[in-house]
Amino acid sequence: MSIELSDLVKIGLAVGVGGAIGAEREYRDKVAGFRTLVLICVGAALFTMLSIDIGAPDRNGARIAAQVVSGVGFLGAGVIMREGGTVTGLTTSAMIWLTAALGMGIGAGYYGVSLVGAATILLVLWLFPFIEARIDALREARTYRLVYPLDAARPKQVEALLREVGLRVFELQPGRKGGDLTITVRANGPHASHERLVERLLVDADVRELSY
Repeated sequence: MSIELSDLVKIGLAVGVGGAIGAEREYRDKVAGFRTLVLICVGAALFTMLSIDIGAPDRNGARIAAQVVSGVGFLGAGVIMREGGTVTGLTTSAMIWLTAALGMGIGAGYYGVSLVGAATILLVLWLFPFIEARIDALREARTYRLVYPLDAARPKQVEALLREVGLRVFELQPGRKGGDLTITVRANGPHASHERLVERLLVDADVRELSY
């Protein structure tokens, strides 16, 4: 197999595409960063290029490229971690998978769709965090812990207050702490509604403790 100019172009393009996506992951200090995604993109491109040449006579070489998909699955699974009740690494895992797909496209000679795909991924990575932040601001979840003097009617009053300021109550648990009433309430809603609630609670003389 001789090295042709098109092969060098494919490898160079794979380095550039993998590096562009990897730079964003490196900037955000993710597990799979610049070098990792460059290697994944170049590796996927090389496997695809080789599979085309190897499979030319009997078309079985497509099996090699197919194994890239399952192979990157193992890499992607390695960066997904569960910490407490939070799962992290899903976006980075998706980047590994997508970068391999771009490498395969470049290796197969589909430059246009690969470049459009890379641009789309970069747009999602840079622009969508701002959209997510806006969505989170509209539906922010908080857990409040309140302490009041003992009063059987207080839980219903607290629930009514949360609804009044525009929050949705998911869970409200009353309890006792010595001679006081404790209320743990989980609610979500706009950030401004949470702030209004805090302002109301801070001026309430009956509130002995407030945490969130």
